[in-house]
Amino acid sequence: MESLRELYKIGKGPSSSHTMGPVRAAQEFEAVHPGATRFVAVLYGSLALTGKGHLTDRALIEAFSKPCEVVFDPAARDLPHPNTLDLEAYDGARLLERTRYLSVGGGTIRKASDPEVPRAHVYPFADFDAILAYCREKNCSLEQVVYDFEGEEIYDFLAEVWHSMRETIRRGLTASGVLPGKLKVERKAKMLFESIPEDEQLEEREKRLLCAFAFATSEENASGGTIVTAPTCGASGVLPAALYYLSNKHGFSEKRIVAALATAGLVGVTVKQNASVSGAEAGCQAEVGTATSMAAAAVCRLFGAGLDETEYAAEIALEHQLGLTCDPIGGYVQIPCIERNAVACLRALSSAELAHVLAGTRKISFDTVVKTMYETGKDLSARYRETSEGGLAVLYHSCD
Repeated sequence: MESLRELYKIGKGPSSSHTMGPVRAAQEFEAVHPGATRFVAVLYGSLALTGKGHLTDRALIEAFSKPCEVVFDPAARDLPHPNTLDLEAYDGARLLERTRYLSVGGGTIRKASDPEVPRAHVYPFADFDAILAYCREKNCSLEQVVYDFEGEEIYDFLAEVWHSMRETIRRGLTASGVLPGKLKVERKAKMLFESIPEDEQLEEREKRLLCAFAFATSEENASGGTIVTAPTCGASGVLPAALYYLSNKHGFSEKRIVAALATAGLVGVTVKQNASVSGAEAGCQAEVGTATSMAAAAVCRLFGAGLDETEYAAEIALEHQLGLTCDPIGGYVQIPCIERNAVACLRALSSAELAHVLAGTRKISFDTVVKTMYETGKDLSARYRETSEGGLAVLYHSCD
């Protein structure tokens, strides 16, 4: 399994695969063509179908220091990956080089001409069961696994991640106006946060706060602001909202929050290793579903739950989002994505609570659900895998 540094990435939204990945490709490509006077980027597959809504063109234009023309080619078929792009470097009218890149999820890229090499493994585990076996053998916690294999310096990295998550929420809670794009979606985090009546029932106040925090990050992401992939941009609102809410309510120390991020990270890298966190590859179950599992595990760590309870919470969180489609309206990471992050955050806390009550009764392992999620994702029609060719993305227009 790969490092948590490959899971938690601080960068610009609204999509790890549609903005972070292409930006990385552009920076790498320009670095080897310093003499080019202009560039052309041709987008295919999901990048072409939803790139406008994901601000892919804007991200690429801003990534290059020289002029860049962005071309959308949604008709291309037989692509090596749903997120494929060609980058061309020119000196005037003369083509210097054309390179095909694949944005494979989570901001990670590779050249199509390069053989697919195994990800650099930091953890010598095949699945979550193997991680749990290690913990039982060493009599250690899940976060200790992270320190054992990533070194104590991972603490500073995770502390930086937490700082960035907090700042994103704080920015989102004070912002107002309309999100970019033709949908003209109004930002609601500030409205939610400021409209909680004093006489509201405690449970209802807490739900409203959670939703406000999730909206804050998701709206920052949708506007192209700085967020942390957890595990992706589109699902970046779930884990931070849960941690921010519980940190404010209970006064948890940075050390405990970092331990929760480490625990959640092991859940995330397990999914990346054995399935996918890309909506274009496996639907939103891979993005928000994984984020919900990560948040549920983090909540368990904050309250000192054991290994079985933590696994159970992560399993519940993902199992009941199997088949979740990715059908963003207009390709924007706005509808249904923003509300979905808020609902998922509520579900993460419910999953942790349910696991606490029913610990010791489960029949399904987290690994089994991860495998099921991936199989389900492969069976989903491409129309429901971040192409905006089905579901809400299509029916919304017929209701205008």
